[in-house]
Amino acid sequence: MTERQTAPSARKERDRPWLMRTYAGHSTAEASNELYRRNLAKGQTGLSVAFDLPTQTGYDPDHVLARGEVGRVGVPVAHLGDMRRLLQDIPLEQMNTSMTINATAMWLLALYQVVAEEQGADLTRLQGTTQNDIVKEYLSRGTHVFPPGPSLRLTTDLIAYTVTHLPKWNPINICSYHLQEAGATPVQEIAYAMSTAIAVLDAVRDSGQVPQERMGDVVGRISFFVNAGVRFVEEMCKMRAFGRIWDRVTRERYGIENPKHRRFRYGVQVNSLGLTEAQPENNVQRIVLEMLAVTLSKDARARAVQLPAWNEALGLPRPWDQQWSLRIQQVLAYESDLLEYGDLFEGSTVVEAKVAELVERAGAEMDRIEEMGGAMAAVESGYLKSQLVASHAARRARIESGEEKIIGVNAFESTEPSPLTADLDTAIQTVDPEVEERVVAAVREWRETRWQPPFNHPRCSSALDRLKEAARGTGNLMEATLECARCGVTTGEWAGALREVFGEFRAPTGVSSAPVAVPAEEGSALADVRRRVEVTARDLGVGKLRFLVGKPGLDGHSNGAEQIAVRARDAGFEVVYQGIRLTPEQIVDAALAEDVHAVGLSILSGSHARLVPDVLDRLRVAGATEVPVIAGGIIPSSDAAALRAAGVAAVFTPKDFDITGIIGRIVDEIRLANKLDPLEVPA
Repeated sequence: MTERQTAPSARKERDRPWLMRTYAGHSTAEASNELYRRNLAKGQTGLSVAFDLPTQTGYDPDHVLARGEVGRVGVPVAHLGDMRRLLQDIPLEQMNTSMTINATAMWLLALYQVVAEEQGADLTRLQGTTQNDIVKEYLSRGTHVFPPGPSLRLTTDLIAYTVTHLPKWNPINICSYHLQEAGATPVQEIAYAMSTAIAVLDAVRDSGQVPQERMGDVVGRISFFVNAGVRFVEEMCKMRAFGRIWDRVTRERYGIENPKHRRFRYGVQVNSLGLTEAQPENNVQRIVLEMLAVTLSKDARARAVQLPAWNEALGLPRPWDQQWSLRIQQVLAYESDLLEYGDLFEGSTVVEAKVAELVERAGAEMDRIEEMGGAMAAVESGYLKSQLVASHAARRARIESGEEKIIGVNAFESTEPSPLTADLDTAIQTVDPEVEERVVAAVREWRETRWQPPFNHPRCSSALDRLKEAARGTGNLMEATLECARCGVTTGEWAGALREVFGEFRAPTGVSSAPVAVPAEEGSALADVRRRVEVTARDLGVGKLRFLVGKPGLDGHSNGAEQIAVRARDAGFEVVYQGIRLTPEQIVDAALAEDVHAVGLSILSGSHARLVPDVLDRLRVAGATEVPVIAGGIIPSSDAAALRAAGVAAVFTPKDFDITGIIGRIVDEIRLANKLDPLEVPA
């Protein structure tokens, strides 16, 4: 037999692919349901539900803080009727559903369970995940509602309930994804996520709701939601380090002997922080490299993967963009031979050395947090937040100096015109502004008619009273929450009842304690801006220029605002930054009370078109026309033009990476608004 005639070798048996998800939801429950069913038909193997910010923060669509936010970054779910429409014709008993929800996780799972009951599903077969990690909300995403203590209780109660009643459900997704988005290094990401897991497991163990012999079941249902950046070798080693530390912690601290219970189970969305507005087509290869970090290593492979779309730095992805990201996963899983082999890195001395380093350094940081009293104490003291702000500032400084190269941003910036973005207005999905009006009208109608046919829900006041009574006690809150769901209670009513008992919480901003990231050395760009700040203050006859950084609406992604605030502080401004979740009225009141010289508004949720003009109008009414307003965030070019036409002095988007330059521009706008001569810029 010749070489050409040699019989081909048998194909190796392939591993099962990971769950393939697309993080999705927008506008209305009906529109999102249509999107989900379309994605499932394309080969998506699990649902990943994105909820809008009012739903995540416990407000109904008609609340004052919900203005401009309804249906923007996810789907609004205000009551059981919305959840029914969201999941219509999707058999929940056969589905694996991930819900990115934290402060209101118990409420959304209750709605999901009731819909499953109405479908006739066997609750013991329901599979999926509620993210339910409140710690990272205080540090990065900002959708927290209640103080740390009551929040941890809600998490604990949900875990205890699901272990008995929904045994295949993951009641918490310890989430390091957003820590990396907020600037965490791999060491910080591991340490802070593991410290959070310890705080949660300690609380479950100490609550007395789960007997010691069932703690293995609790540990076995804990999952993680991890980020993977473009440094994919380091990120792959990070995943192996995660698994090694988790195995040790669960065995030594909680006595879990079953290795299946101790396995590090994680899903991943690859990094969105590194996606660029400039040359956005480069985001495709970034996404592919980041996916490899969590799929190449069999012994540390993700259980579920969801990829962002190439145009997320521009705005909301379209269904076609999400399909492209799904196809990236499918090509790797079904066309390549990756799943035919064992672990590719076993025995690698390079990988082993990096993993050992990450384990050692993360362990030292975990010990430091333990000495402070654990993750919750480190949140309340502001330690974790200040560390993240400092790490993010250091990263931005490396990008500005060119030490860290971002292709198309600070390196290889020349480019051919992109056909993908030739028409920016059609390169992203837009949400019809009239959607919010329809959703607001619908929730008001629901409140007025929910006890009438065809719904026939019982009056909800008694259910809310029982919820508050349970919250004042020590019992598990899930049964009272389920009763509220069945009675047609709204998201805002459920959260409002608990706010009455638990109060609310404003997390530390981390700005005042963040160290200087960019020194103002003689001849540097920052030194020049400091000089211009001092000269302008002197020209205006004030001791210091005052700059208010505001986060209107419910967008809690405060990383950009914090970096602007820190750099403005280092440039000599007196900075007024009160954190997230403010109304335009509160921002203007603060601007007038502090007599500021400029207002900067940061919005990433898409609500800029409504909230920024509101701030402008209120400043005009108050007679503060000499106070320039600067806007920053994910703002499409057509919206930026409209904001400038409305009176915004300058608009900055993710392509504007030079923070020192932004601060200098703010000084220029202050001088222009106050009719001062321009300052000469040194050559």
